[in-house]
Amino acid sequence: MSLPRSEARFPSRSQLLLFGLIMALAVAEIGLRLIGYSYPEFYKTDLSRGYSLRPGMQGFYRKEGKSFVRINSEGLRDREHDKAKPPNTIRIALLGDSYAEALQVPMVDAFWSVMERDLDQCVSSSGKKVEVINFGVSGYGTAQELITLREHVWDYAPDIVLLAVTTNNDITDNSRALKKTDDIPYFVYRDGQLVLDDSFKQSRDVVWRQSKLALISEWFYDHSRSMQVTSEAYRGFKVFLTSLPSEFRLVPKSGLVSNMPGPALLDRSVELGIDNFVYSEPANQIWDDAWRVTEGLIKTMRDDVKSREARFVVVTLSNGAQVLPSPAQRAAYMRGFGITDLFYPDRRIKALGDREGFEVITLAPEMQSYAEHNGVTLHGIGSTLGFGHWNTNGHRVAGELLARKLCESGLVK
Repeated sequence: MSLPRSEARFPSRSQLLLFGLIMALAVAEIGLRLIGYSYPEFYKTDLSRGYSLRPGMQGFYRKEGKSFVRINSEGLRDREHDKAKPPNTIRIALLGDSYAEALQVPMVDAFWSVMERDLDQCVSSSGKKVEVINFGVSGYGTAQELITLREHVWDYAPDIVLLAVTTNNDITDNSRALKKTDDIPYFVYRDGQLVLDDSFKQSRDVVWRQSKLALISEWFYDHSRSMQVTSEAYRGFKVFLTSLPSEFRLVPKSGLVSNMPGPALLDRSVELGIDNFVYSEPANQIWDDAWRVTEGLIKTMRDDVKSREARFVVVTLSNGAQVLPSPAQRAAYMRGFGITDLFYPDRRIKALGDREGFEVITLAPEMQSYAEHNGVTLHGIGSTLGFGHWNTNGHRVAGELLARKLCESGLVK
């Protein structure tokens, strides 16, 4: 029996809807590609460090600022480097987190690029060159940086290992209780010894990310701009939700202090993850353990570097609150959170270096002086101004300061 002419001629409503959806997705995909939209996934699962950068990945980073990012063939946010060190070269391996990774700015503006150019001038009279290799990865704590040192850095035979410490989160990153994730490795003290806890390998998320289904999903994400925009819209929605007022915020009960510039300076600091307890002596066992593990990891790194006959240097970076250009802003911030010393973590790590015999360079005090004298904000871009990562000015000032201090100390001669 043949279908009536009207039924044979037209597709069903569901077919029309499906066709319309496919066409809409195709148009969206083409449009997004034409305007150059991309949100690449720069990270992959790493069974030693939890995650690492994806070799060869490239695309625009837009979450804070905007820059075109290329990850080199060895999984570093850097240019390509031969593993064999060139003659007459002083090679510096930089370990750090998002400040070293520096996705927010073009690579040429990152503090380690600035430092390299300035140090080249420092050693030029001796006929030598300086080469900085950046091993920084966002979110890394000292535990992941120690693993990076042991598994990757020594392939490049550095003369100097420079550990960049971001005090506002590196201490919490080394504590499972404070970091609140089971998907990365930690070091813990057992019988007075630091031992690796790599139980993250059995976590549900890590097991899932290695599954065939996850790999297929990753492929589609890499090749579909529509999936990328959907994912970023979801991420943006979550950020919006976290920006709403909440009784769980670390905002003082008395509210914002009256002379605080801007309507939500303290709120913004919390949104960006600045843990204000790092500016005070540990108030409980969890924080005491976090500091103990961090200091133990730094000493272990010092020992590893010394055993390879290289030089070990620690540099403490700056946090947004430390280098606000206005003294009134800083004072209001400190009162709001009951902080008495914005440089407590820097002083503590410097004291560790003095006791243990390794060089510690602190940038924050001089960066504060520069910001105040010049009326320049060194952290943040756009809506995060004052409390984000270093902006281009912040990277430039940090790179110049660090180069000058390394040059004056004679470490690169």
